[in-house]
Amino acid sequence: MKKTFLLVFAFLSLTTFGQAKVDLTANLNSETAKPKLVVGIVVDQMRYDYLTRFYNRFGEGGFKRLMNEGFNCQNNHFNYIPTYTAPGHASIFTGTTPSMHGIIGNNWYDKDSNEDVYCVSDKDYQSVGATDNSGRMSPHRLKVNTITDQLRLHTQFRSKTIGIAIKDRGAILPAGHTAKAAFWFDGDDEGKWISSTYYLDKLPDWVNKFNQSGKAEAYMKPWNTLYDVKTYTESGSDDNTYEGLFKGETKPVFPHDLPKLRKENKNFEMIKSTAFGNSITTDFAIAAIKGEQLGKGSETDFLTLSFSSTDYVGHMFGVNSVEVEDTYLRLDQDLERFLLLLDTEVGKGNYTVFLTADHGAVDVPAYLRDHKIPAGYFDSSSFKKYLKEFSIRKFEGNQLIKDISNKQVFLDEKLISEKDYDLDDVEEAFAQAILGFPKIAETYTATAMRNTDFSKGVANLLQNGYNQKRSGNVLYTLKSGVIDYTKTGSTHGSGYDYDTHVPLLFYGWGIRQGKTVQKTNITDIAPTIAALLGIEMPDGTTGIPLEFVID
Repeated sequence: MKKTFLLVFAFLSLTTFGQAKVDLTANLNSETAKPKLVVGIVVDQMRYDYLTRFYNRFGEGGFKRLMNEGFNCQNNHFNYIPTYTAPGHASIFTGTTPSMHGIIGNNWYDKDSNEDVYCVSDKDYQSVGATDNSGRMSPHRLKVNTITDQLRLHTQFRSKTIGIAIKDRGAILPAGHTAKAAFWFDGDDEGKWISSTYYLDKLPDWVNKFNQSGKAEAYMKPWNTLYDVKTYTESGSDDNTYEGLFKGETKPVFPHDLPKLRKENKNFEMIKSTAFGNSITTDFAIAAIKGEQLGKGSETDFLTLSFSSTDYVGHMFGVNSVEVEDTYLRLDQDLERFLLLLDTEVGKGNYTVFLTADHGAVDVPAYLRDHKIPAGYFDSSSFKKYLKEFSIRKFEGNQLIKDISNKQVFLDEKLISEKDYDLDDVEEAFAQAILGFPKIAETYTATAMRNTDFSKGVANLLQNGYNQKRSGNVLYTLKSGVIDYTKTGSTHGSGYDYDTHVPLLFYGWGIRQGKTVQKTNITDIAPTIAALLGIEMPDGTTGIPLEFVID
């Protein structure tokens, strides 16, 4: 009797607000209700403070709509090192770290084949839509499945999953092993969106139509600021020594004349390093929603969308540049038109969106030093020479180093065994030698990574990024503000806050409105979406569902 009274009371109360039928039905069918479409957005190289730094310049329908109408996790971090693009995208969609999913970098030294490998390269497949090898890719190096895979499995493959990004790795890794398709942008003289025979034998008609539309050519225009350059007060001066140059430029200032510079800068490849790269990605994502009829079927579909040009712009011009500010103001407009398209095509309230980043970025060290903040540049050439000389001097003339990459040293374990050296002792000797080199912060051996449970600090971040089969024998980190990079532009990869602290916004169906400063991890995203959809979590999940996000 009491339950009946409460139900009637709830119904009458909701009727007052004109929502009774929709809300009551949703509550009664909470176990089977689902959104028509999930969109996972990754903004490449987006620091969290871009949301606050540019907030007053954003419109109401892009970032602000997600922040104010959705749920904002303000203290969201990567919980591993290295903070690169491929591990970032893999971790977001697998709900785990490189220790489990195996994507330890964009490229890495493969101990079995004795060669460097690219995270998604795959000679077993051919390019689709391209005349070169830029489409010979697949997710085969990803050792676990993704939230997108789990959705496909749950629905007996009735759900559609499409991955889109300018970068191949930004499209392929989020889309998982079972995606219907993944598409990425082939620059140079092509200026087309392409794929791999891993997914399909030929491009869909809607992709061919898009490639023939002249969109890429339309964006080969001068890049000027969206507003008067004098109003860009959230950035440094437009003309400074901390920024890189397009080939053919004498100053890193607006406008950047793409038509004039395209020949010297690999033609359509230039689009990637401008704000227009995000715009053409948005155009293509809109075409995909319409062409694939995403959100129109009986099951939930999943679109993974990565905006890569923010990373290219940040690398070239630095996080404090007018170029970065303009790129985010334009991306805000692209987000607004994309969300409006979802409102129209899928229906407002029928889709769920999350937005995050694959890593942050550091201020240009030269800029930091000029403002008396500790920072600098790591001399990798001298470091490699120093270590090789140490090996010869310490180990009877034997060169025990096979490779130095991704801030890891790979040793020749076969030779170490033949010389009857103790591997643990050799690793420790190299770790101590590395610690004595300028600008090194910490070193750890693979033995320590395997045998010690590090629960906090840098050691914990390194352990989460350490994969027993793929990682090196000695891992090292650089001091804060120190990078192994050019003297202009920004980069990333460390465990410092400027690289780990990134946005996490949830919006739409099933999402509560609010915000928190409680610490969340990037690995919590996939299990949260799994809980929202009522499906199994990805098989390697180490994160936890963010219960306070779900309505």
